[in-house]
Amino acid sequence: MSKTIAEVMVESLKNAGVKRVYGLPGDSLNGFTDALRRDGTIEWVHVRNEEVAAFAAGADAHLTGSLAVCAASCGPGNLHLINGLFDCHRSRVPVLAIAAHIPSSEIGSNYFQETHPQNLFKECSDYCEMVGVPEQMPRVLEIAMRTAINMSGVAVIVLPGDVLLHNAPDDHSVLPMKMAKPLIRPNDEELREAAAILNAGKKVTILGGAGCKNSHAELIAAADALKSPIVHALRGKEYITYDNPFDVGLTGLIGFSSGYHAMEDCDVLLMLGTDFPYTQFFPKHAKVIQIDIRGNQIGRRTKVDLGLIGSIKDTLSALLPLLETKTDRTHLDAKVRDYKKVREGLEELARADENKTPIHPQYVARVVDQLAAEDAIFTCDVGTPTVWAARYLTMNGSRRLLGSFSHGSMACAVPQAIGAQTAFPGRQVVTLSGDGGLAMMLGDLLTLRQLKLPVKMVVFNNGALAFVELEMKAAGIVTYATDLDNPSFAALANSIGIHGVRVDQPNDLESAVRTAFATPGPALIEVMVNRLELSMPPHISLDQMKGFSLYMARSVFSGRGDEIVELAKTNVIQRILS
Repeated sequence: MSKTIAEVMVESLKNAGVKRVYGLPGDSLNGFTDALRRDGTIEWVHVRNEEVAAFAAGADAHLTGSLAVCAASCGPGNLHLINGLFDCHRSRVPVLAIAAHIPSSEIGSNYFQETHPQNLFKECSDYCEMVGVPEQMPRVLEIAMRTAINMSGVAVIVLPGDVLLHNAPDDHSVLPMKMAKPLIRPNDEELREAAAILNAGKKVTILGGAGCKNSHAELIAAADALKSPIVHALRGKEYITYDNPFDVGLTGLIGFSSGYHAMEDCDVLLMLGTDFPYTQFFPKHAKVIQIDIRGNQIGRRTKVDLGLIGSIKDTLSALLPLLETKTDRTHLDAKVRDYKKVREGLEELARADENKTPIHPQYVARVVDQLAAEDAIFTCDVGTPTVWAARYLTMNGSRRLLGSFSHGSMACAVPQAIGAQTAFPGRQVVTLSGDGGLAMMLGDLLTLRQLKLPVKMVVFNNGALAFVELEMKAAGIVTYATDLDNPSFAALANSIGIHGVRVDQPNDLESAVRTAFATPGPALIEVMVNRLELSMPPHISLDQMKGFSLYMARSVFSGRGDEIVELAKTNVIQRILS
């Protein structure tokens, strides 16, 4: 018998090394899910929301480096994929989305659940095509998979449900494929030009991002030759900070003053594999060299004196022999000392504070960091959990850190943890979840229970969208519409068969985390943390100072002066006493 289009798709996915498909079934997707069932070798990871499927696939692809797949039924089903696919697209991870469509004969008739997914998904993908007739398969699938794998991006295939059930005109599946690993570096003349600028520089600083993956040895060697402090963007943290004597921390809105000054004071900035977006944190008078595998990213954020296209590993390997080893460590040593002071200050804030309540969120993050496994995978929600993850989670070359660091979507931590735990069932996966983020995708706690995924969720419950409040304060706006009337998340977890515990006292935190980490299956630790804890940026602009002063004045005049008093107690008085 001839194979159906769906059967050829499943064979092709197997040949590409796909082990799992994340999704939610529906009638237009029945041909595909039934082919998966009958084949039996690709796992169907059943989530409760298609957005979660896309986030989970993105986490899987990020951690494994291999093609990950998500699937959804027509209309509203595949529309739910969009936010998660935007995150995958902006994070540059290889994901294939299978978007089922309404019956092909009904397209264009305003049929039930009709949308035009081939148009809707174009902005969050590198390839998006509809298969209108069986003859287009498996060629379209092969193009999609090769695009996702070799461009490390998102590809979307739109298939009407009836096409999935058609007999394939050619039952040959797509042949096995693997990611190409070419050597990519600038030419010799460009490398000599870069070396000349770096050798002439008196104070060179490196800014590294996610493009430094698999380039740790070359990065450290370059910093040693240039006597350069290394600042990292957030997505570069897991690849850069471990075993790194040149580390001076993060810069940006949630960064450290040491990272900010290391860039501000340099005369040459070497940007390596980063699309760091905040223009106000770049030096104003330094020469800038930017190296990136994607030439379209060069010069996006700041003026660039020399832009080079190449992988960081290959480019640094070729550049290192051209560098003159510097002997003056003044710039490096000063910035490393600054970073040490910053870290001492951060650690001082991360304490039990004589069992005072509410609990410092910094203390929660530090305890999680100390008790988590040496190869733990962390996911963090956008907002203050990202701040505490950036500042307190220690990377060691084995640990991994995921978040929506480019797209900035709420509610990513648990969905990404589902993908991480499914891909690595033997590793510890820990979320740093916000109360707002957890609530937004609350239904997929049921996914953890149903799939028996032992994800450990640490929930920072401050009863507010705390980072939004911070942004309002900096802009001089009285906080509004940010309150969250939360249930007990621990009680909710217990009610659905997940181990849940609520922590109100700092002295109870460590034992609660230890117990949860040792509990088989999923577990949730709800920690009541201080809503008014400020996560200060490394550099306070005049506009921010004016805005914060305006916020305080407006709060007093609107009858909320008590909030200002509590804010001072939390962020000023405690620091004086410490």
